[in-house]
Amino acid sequence: MLQFKPIFLGKVPRQVPCAATAQRCIRTNDVENVGRTARHHTFFEMLGNFSFGDYFKKEAIKWAWELSTAELGLPAERLWISVFEDDDEAFEIWHKEVGVPADHIKRMGEEDNFWTSGVTGPCGPCSEIYYDFHPERGTLDTDLGDDSRFIEFYNLVFMQYNRKDDGSLEPLKQKNIDTGMGLERVARILQRVPSNYETDLIYPIIEKASELANISYGLADDPTKLKLKIIGDHMRAVVYLISDGVIPSNIGRGYVVRRLIRRVVRTGRLLGIRGDCRENLEGAFLPAIAEKVIDLGTHIDSDVKARAPRILEEIKREEYRFVQTLERGEELLEQMIDDALSSTREKGTVPCLAGEDAFLLYDTYGFPVEITIEVAEEHGVTVDMNAFDTEMEKQRRRSQAAHHAIKLEVGDDADVTANIPDTEFLGYDALSARAVIKSLLVNGKPVIQVPEGSEVEVLLDKTPFYAESGGQIADHGLICVSDGENQQRTVVEIIDVQKSMGNLFVHKGTIKEGVLEVGKEVEAEVDPKLRQRAKVHHTATHLLQSALKKVIGKETSQAGSLVAFDRLRFDFNFHRPLLEDEILEIERLINGWIGDAAVLQTKVMPLTEAKEAGAIAMFGEKYGEEVRVVEVPGVSMELCGGTHVSNTAEIRGFKIISEQGIASGIRRIEAVAGEAFIEYVNSRDYYMKQLCNNLKVCFSFSQLKKSILTFCKII
Repeated sequence: MLQFKPIFLGKVPRQVPCAATAQRCIRTNDVENVGRTARHHTFFEMLGNFSFGDYFKKEAIKWAWELSTAELGLPAERLWISVFEDDDEAFEIWHKEVGVPADHIKRMGEEDNFWTSGVTGPCGPCSEIYYDFHPERGTLDTDLGDDSRFIEFYNLVFMQYNRKDDGSLEPLKQKNIDTGMGLERVARILQRVPSNYETDLIYPIIEKASELANISYGLADDPTKLKLKIIGDHMRAVVYLISDGVIPSNIGRGYVVRRLIRRVVRTGRLLGIRGDCRENLEGAFLPAIAEKVIDLGTHIDSDVKARAPRILEEIKREEYRFVQTLERGEELLEQMIDDALSSTREKGTVPCLAGEDAFLLYDTYGFPVEITIEVAEEHGVTVDMNAFDTEMEKQRRRSQAAHHAIKLEVGDDADVTANIPDTEFLGYDALSARAVIKSLLVNGKPVIQVPEGSEVEVLLDKTPFYAESGGQIADHGLICVSDGENQQRTVVEIIDVQKSMGNLFVHKGTIKEGVLEVGKEVEAEVDPKLRQRAKVHHTATHLLQSALKKVIGKETSQAGSLVAFDRLRFDFNFHRPLLEDEILEIERLINGWIGDAAVLQTKVMPLTEAKEAGAIAMFGEKYGEEVRVVEVPGVSMELCGGTHVSNTAEIRGFKIISEQGIASGIRRIEAVAGEAFIEYVNSRDYYMKQLCNNLKVCFSFSQLKKSILTFCKII
């Protein structure tokens, strides 16, 4: 529901009165429970209904019952209900209007039946529907938390409050509904199997792993079944994460994929599945299991099948890397565990692996701390995680510079923006505009007046300034106030613009002259030369993505970008460095498109229509019902809110200045275009001439090469 949080809070207007969703979810905070219970997963699908002030408690309850009994055909006598202990209304609806017996309705406390999206934010009482696997046990002293008897499969949240910082509950302007039904849990109930893992969503994957291990799942002992369940669960998560563009790495989402792949590799090796991928990638065993996941999802997600070659290649390569890491680290870890056991036998203490040793394995050998913990536990040894965390923190301090983003979040100074409407953006068509100051902030706090020399954040009713988003940095420029009566002038130099929750533009700058006041009319002026530089680099970024797809394959996709005044930076998924011939071909294509002087076409259309037309969406970006599509006819079509040139000829020229790897499976290109391209070429030309003068040769590449070779022989 986090995507709908601003709507619940009334920060963003609703686009529709209600919605239904089917969302793929990843959850790794309790990964150790995977396979140990009948219902824990790292990957699961959540089915939901949402109402944004449309229907509420009575309708949600009646429709949930209708879906469960009439549509899914679940026996009414096997369904139990929980309600918040003080929610008499929900109890009455379930009992008197739906007809659920009172002895099948349990009142539960805030910990179980009051849902909130965090410490603060939208929240409300909830009501859950449970399925009873053993009704023969009767109704006396029943515990809905008994996993051996009950499973909660449907949760109805009556989102009607906002929990504030002080813990108090503030009624929302509109009452909302947020429901969630777990697909895997419903499948288990309908298919009448002992756990989610025996459903047709996961069991075929387990069967494939059993086949590779030469094991019969039905005859296996519990520890073996646990390992097979881990493989079945984790491989679903890995396949869908990579399909959605998340590549294994050591940071963020990429580390989630890497961690799950590594758990599967080690678990498979414990079962005796050992492909000989130390010598070559073809010896990897994970792709065979991943193919089964892809086959299972083909009829409901065509993208997974289309992306299969890239998914399998990434998994195969990651398995190969980890097997090398595993074999280097396992030997050292075994020695550390032996030392810990020997030391504790002498001292008579509980065996514990030093956090410094665990960090050495992690930092020097790339051995995941999760694997260290698992291996140590198998030998009855604990790991000093406090010491490990201390070492990690030391490393962070050494390797990371402080970085502060300027933005307002829901819950942070929420009152400041509560009564301010969204900023009207005029920057696609104008570089200057008359506007009114709606609010001034100093150090995040609202003020009425700000003196000369102060740093200030300015909120206007309308603006031509582009706020940083989609990789493009914010416009720079001036906000000016002329007071004709007193012949006074106020000038604010704007150096950054950020979007707050909703669509408020926060202009950050310094008052160079005069005094700024709330309510004053101003002239907002964007620096036209810097805007042009940004436009040129943004359009060139779109051309670069198209060229990459043509040269190295359509499966490559954007993994991040920066559109700045002096350069562009483009991160993309690829497993090796680009060849020199590939770089030259990319440059040739882009400069050819620039020379074609194509007129860009910009349209606003429904998201579904844009996707059907083939527009590329950036992974991780959130899009509304209406989207802006930027097209270079015959070359590129992308969903993009950035600023662009009107004709590719404005780009003038394009040059790649570097190409390098920044993470496993992620490459980065830096390039220049437009005025920055001219400056780069002139600079190279200047230094080339200087070099030729120093070597006393004619300004030609052949002469220069000959002189350099001669010089190298001399030294």
